[in-house]
Amino acid sequence: MASDEPLWPAELFADLDRTGPVPLYFQVSSRLEAAILSGAIPAGARLENEISISQRLGLSRPTIRRAIQEIVDKGLLVRRRGIGTQVVQGQVTRQVELTSLYEDLQGSHHEPGTRVLAYDVRPAPEAVADALGVQIGAEVVYIRRQRSTDGTPVAVLENHLPQEYRDITVDDLNSRGLYQILRARGVTIRVAKQKIGARRAAGDESDLLDIEAGGPVLTMERIAFDDSGKAIEYGHHCYRPDMYSFETTLVAK
Repeated sequence: MASDEPLWPAELFADLDRTGPVPLYFQVSSRLEAAILSGAIPAGARLENEISISQRLGLSRPTIRRAIQEIVDKGLLVRRRGIGTQVVQGQVTRQVELTSLYEDLQGSHHEPGTRVLAYDVRPAPEAVADALGVQIGAEVVYIRRQRSTDGTPVAVLENHLPQEYRDITVDDLNSRGLYQILRARGVTIRVAKQKIGARRAAGDESDLLDIEAGGPVLTMERIAFDDSGKAIEYGHHCYRPDMYSFETTLVAK
């Protein structure tokens, strides 16, 4: 979690070489990066603003801005609206496998959090009907959730399920991943079709992910099938790119 007070460990920069050939911005960024990677500046810590840092170190604001931007570009710091510059909590790298985000977070020793934004039964529009193999207008379960990791929002998840799963409860969704719930009901998820992409955040996604309005998000669309070949879940999700990535292994034929 973020600290209430901004942090700048000035002792890390007490012996900057102000006359040597190594640029000052590089000296500051290198030491800052090392402090973050070592945990001396912990995940979630908020840094002082550029003006305060430049005054503390007796350096120009452009020098400090460039130093910090170097670390932002490496994904170790993020600029967040209303908060300032903050150490990234730690990116979640997800293998492209038949698992849920909840399970991936648990498996990587993060604390998953869930906020159910919507849960109802509604008529299936054409795209959803095609994905689930039901008639247009047939009743389907709609679920929308905000997923967080260690208190930081990381994804907005939207799922459609066949209407026979309408007895899944909000309490179920708050305490377990969707695939865990389905497996507990005897569903064997055998195969899935998946598409990964990127776009700009739309609607309330920027607020839910705590990113700038219209900022970039990673996307995933998935149709999962059980061992009889029946579609049991259609999901379209978006993720914060500074907190999340997909990983796969490619093998030559």
